[in-house]
Amino acid sequence: SFSRNCLLARRMIERGVRFVNIYHASWDHHSELDSELRFTSRMADRPLAALIKDLKQRGLLDSTLIVFAGEFGRTPLGENRGPNAKYHNTGRDHHPFAFTILLAGGGIKGGQVIGQTDEIGWNVTQDPVHINDLHATLLHLFGLDHLKLTYRFQGRDYRLTDVGGKLVTQMLA
Repeated sequence: SFSRNCLLARRMIERGVRFVNIYHASWDHHSELDSELRFTSRMADRPLAALIKDLKQRGLLDSTLIVFAGEFGRTPLGENRGPNAKYHNTGRDHHPFAFTILLAGGGIKGGQVIGQTDEIGWNVTQDPVHINDLHATLLHLFGLDHLKLTYRFQGRDYRLTDVGGKLVTQMLA
């Protein structure tokens, strides 16, 4: 379970493991949104909060960066995939334009929301954070200069954060 994985992650961090990746069940709710989202959220909310609290109590949160994210958001509007029984109930589709990521510890200034969407949550209207900017900021928190970190592909050097990546300084403590 995700709870057990959070506990295991804390124990690994206590023993000096430098990178821990834990996985949570799918948030891919194309159907049965009302029951599935409630169930999935219950499986994640308390364990994640407990992990953050445990790390803080042990003095480990400041040196541990927690990133709770998926690869995209969900549309703010419901979808109905038709009469097929499996997809009959309303869900949400993939939405790459506006989504949420939780960051905690490890140099992050907590207690804030960065960015804003329109009234239905479809488009970003204020303080957009591009994925390259997020990568630049995470690399900075790891002590790496994203401007100097490159990889070679087909004879050319590329930055992980492309040409437009910049630090999101308001995230930093």
